[in-house]
Amino acid sequence: MKVANAKQAQEDQDYHRVLCEFLFQLADDELTLGHRDSEWLGLSPDIEGDVAFSSIAQDEVGHAVFYFDLLHELGEKNPDQLAFARPLTERRNATLLERENGDFAYSIVRHYLYDVFDSCRLEAIEQSSYQPLAQGAIKIRREEYYHRLHMSAYLNRLGQAGGEAKKRLEKAIHDIWPEIGGLFCWGEYENKLFEYGIISISVKELQERWIMQVKSTLLKAGLPWPGDWPKVKRDGRKGEHSPDLAKLLSTMSEVYQSDPSARW
Repeated sequence: MKVANAKQAQEDQDYHRVLCEFLFQLADDELTLGHRDSEWLGLSPDIEGDVAFSSIAQDEVGHAVFYFDLLHELGEKNPDQLAFARPLTERRNATLLERENGDFAYSIVRHYLYDVFDSCRLEAIEQSSYQPLAQGAIKIRREEYYHRLHMSAYLNRLGQAGGEAKKRLEKAIHDIWPEIGGLFCWGEYENKLFEYGIISISVKELQERWIMQVKSTLLKAGLPWPGDWPKVKRDGRKGEHSPDLAKLLSTMSEVYQSDPSARW
């Protein structure tokens, strides 16, 4: 099954609904983490980190715009409205990504774990039945490769340094792990995503690929595997979010909300 454009997608109401729900997950993940990345501007411990987080933030927000553009073509509101005007309960990002940055170790660990997940997810949608999404995923995955490379290098450097750096990484992994499962919750249409070919592999297989890659990196960095897979307590894919997201949305949309009808 191949769907060439938005018009064809809209002809099947169920396909259209499942596709849009997935695109909101993709867009909200990227937008939320991109905003968190931008908060490191001027605060990173070195110039390399400052420049990298700024560049990566720009990439993530750009990817979010791509997904919002696809949604707009499918009949949703314009990208600015989707990014800045939707209420918290309509957001579909994983809760891990909305958490406040914490220290540098926390941001490095979170970003690395997400980057591996996103790489696996993008690989699963490069063969998507929805052709505009598949074509965009190919380009985005090339950019995400460098994000993952940067974060894994930092993770390895800090882990092998030992001492305080390694302790902070271990604490970050411990703090992040309870919410890691939320990345792999893909909402009420999870099975249909695979049935319709919007993703080419099952969530279970994607999770297995993620675990294999992350275990290898942690071992190289001298860091322990966190343990059993955690149970999801708050599912962002269903609009279940923390107060951290409320504060993030308030800050991120401050200018837009001052005059939503303005053209910038």
